[in-house]
Amino acid sequence: MKVLTGLISSLTLLSLNVVGLSQGQAQTTGFELQEVLVTLFGNSCPNGTAKGILNADILSITFSELEALALPPKVVSKSCNLRIALNVPSGLNVQPINLKYLGFADVPQAGSADLNVKILFEGQELPTIDSPNATFGPGFSATWNKEVGILLGTINACENPVSSIFGINTNLTARARDIPANQETKIRIDKIDTEIGPVLFQIKFAFNPC
Repeated sequence: MKVLTGLISSLTLLSLNVVGLSQGQAQTTGFELQEVLVTLFGNSCPNGTAKGILNADILSITFSELEALALPPKVVSKSCNLRIALNVPSGLNVQPINLKYLGFADVPQAGSADLNVKILFEGQELPTIDSPNATFGPGFSATWNKEVGILLGTINACENPVSSIFGINTNLTARARDIPANQETKIRIDKIDTEIGPVLFQIKFAFNPC
């Protein structure tokens, strides 16, 4: 892990090295291992606690666990909004195709919990193939996972490099107004175990020839 940390810190921020494609390829392993700039705002993710790591065709976002926990009779909401800088060098078409995250919810009788996620590009919310959100009703107690298809055209950098900003806005709500006094409502986003360590979000990209 020390060797990996040293390698990442030595890379030039946001410099990209993408493997070329033949005309018949739709995807490739593309990004050289590197760190990218991530900023955070929200009531449960202090700025400076996040890191973005590009490796092949995956952008992984690491930061501490995001959780909402409510004791009766409270309703608790936790939010964390990320902004991720990505520079695409000239000669490429890059397309985000998928966002992955997973978690756990434990909801007593008479409680509920909500997951709400918005994916943004250049400040605009993106449509998705699959719903990024979920509601967990009374009696639910299990892990859950999301593989959300993203609907966005390619980032066209064939002639000129493109600087872009991705956003992920996350809000978790735990409701415990009427649950028994000795119980609690809980919802969280769990860490994904990867070769670079635990991450909370992964964005997958496709690389298309110009």
